[in-house]
Amino acid sequence: MAWWWWWSEAVVVGGGTGGGSSGTVVSICVFTAVLCVCLVAGHLLEENKWVNESITALLIGCVVGAIIFLLSEGKNSRILRFDEQLFFIYVLPPIIFNAGFQVKKKQFFHNFLTIMSFGIFGVFISVAIVSTGCYWLFPKVGFGDLGAVDYLALGAIFSSTDTVCTLQVISQDETPRLYSLVFGEGVINDATSVVLFNAIKNLDITQLKGGVALKVISDFLYLFFTSTMLGVTIGLSTAYALKALYFGRHSTDREVALMALMAYLSYMLTEFLDLSGILTVFFCGIVMSHYAWHNVTESSRITTRHIFATLSFIAETFIFLYVGMDALDIDKWKTSETSFKTSLGIFGIIISLVLLGRAAFVFPLSIMSNYMSGSSEKAPITFNHQVVIWWAGLMRGAVSIALAYNQFTFSGVTSDPVHATIITSTIIVVFFTTLVFGFLTRPLISAILPHQHRQSTTPGTGGGGRSTGRNSPKDDFIMPFLSPDEEASGSGSGFLQAKRSISMLLERPVHTVHIYWRKFDDRFMRPIFGGPMERDRGNCY
Repeated sequence: MAWWWWWSEAVVVGGGTGGGSSGTVVSICVFTAVLCVCLVAGHLLEENKWVNESITALLIGCVVGAIIFLLSEGKNSRILRFDEQLFFIYVLPPIIFNAGFQVKKKQFFHNFLTIMSFGIFGVFISVAIVSTGCYWLFPKVGFGDLGAVDYLALGAIFSSTDTVCTLQVISQDETPRLYSLVFGEGVINDATSVVLFNAIKNLDITQLKGGVALKVISDFLYLFFTSTMLGVTIGLSTAYALKALYFGRHSTDREVALMALMAYLSYMLTEFLDLSGILTVFFCGIVMSHYAWHNVTESSRITTRHIFATLSFIAETFIFLYVGMDALDIDKWKTSETSFKTSLGIFGIIISLVLLGRAAFVFPLSIMSNYMSGSSEKAPITFNHQVVIWWAGLMRGAVSIALAYNQFTFSGVTSDPVHATIITSTIIVVFFTTLVFGFLTRPLISAILPHQHRQSTTPGTGGGGRSTGRNSPKDDFIMPFLSPDEEASGSGSGFLQAKRSISMLLERPVHTVHIYWRKFDDRFMRPIFGGPMERDRGNCY
């Protein structure tokens, strides 16, 4: 049993933070081994009706944390200390980049306005409800020693969603639009929450009187659009370098390395400029998959798809395992001096506000989207789909915990009982929503969305094969602005063309913008940055 004693001394008692290089190496070895256990357990439970991989990793993290807690005789419960910098700098970028790189661009941009309304306006509505509710209700349960910025930060913390559980259940082939809405809103929601959180954190309430809301909104818009344009710029630069220099003629490894490093550079450059790395790396991923991916060799295309997906998968598992182990950190619970009754009241208030804040924008914005789209544009968001979208955003994850640590701790540690209570309450909310709501996700969606026969979809609509561009008028509607005869003879006047274009824009706005974009993309963008033309295009959207 000497190895057991040595491991507990080097890792459990030292916590992997002060035991020197030996303790750090052992901590990493143990954590990696537990990660492997999570992967095996997730594989074995793949067909389970109630459990998914995120829940499995969370539960395994709790078990490992409990074992460490017992071995250390109550002194410790984690192998590594949760650090929001570690999370934001190393773990989150591959997840967000892969989300942009693998996204079905046609569905994403077809539903772009709805996704942005959910992900931006929805977050503002949720933040307002959660912040106001906490400010009003916390004192009623005996907890109210927080400042105005803290209450606003709580709104951003608990408005950040985690849609992983729902996305693992929804079929992208059977319900491509629903999948696109849930997926797209999840990414934009996280980005908006982080951007808004940073804008709130930089507020100086003492110097702002009536312009607090205006200041927050202006900072948000600056961060949002600047970060997006930086991501697009770096993605286009990478695509141009790959097309102009053609790395593949000498080494395919350089192609893959350049794409990966430029993606990470986009994130770190944004953090250096105090912008939003999430938005930058997400849109950088979209641009790279649209242009740069077509400028590399076939083997590099396959490699990049699998490497980025694998890194994202490992990072997601790492996060849930990390959160599970850190939840039993005894220091936070000892520092919090809140009674059980007050803690229960805080938990109930936060959960209620999360439910209310989510419903306050999902259903009204869905109705507004259906009204603005019109019957000829696309199928409406049904009430059952609205319930799924509402449910998908109820889970809270590592982003909420990371933001809470950022606001209420210093390097993962706090000696303030009030701040410790917020940290422990955040952990409880994350665990409850992930486990309880996560357990119920699969049976709920099975009941709400009964199995639909697979339609003969093409990959542009969420499947996986080749798109002809003509099989589905709803999804691949392409109408020339002038008839072939008019175009060939030049008899179509500018007035008639403008009239026809305006008529199309009013009747089918999304598809009309999409037509304009494809023409512009084929004529100006793809000849410079790469990618197949319209006549050769397969699964580009």
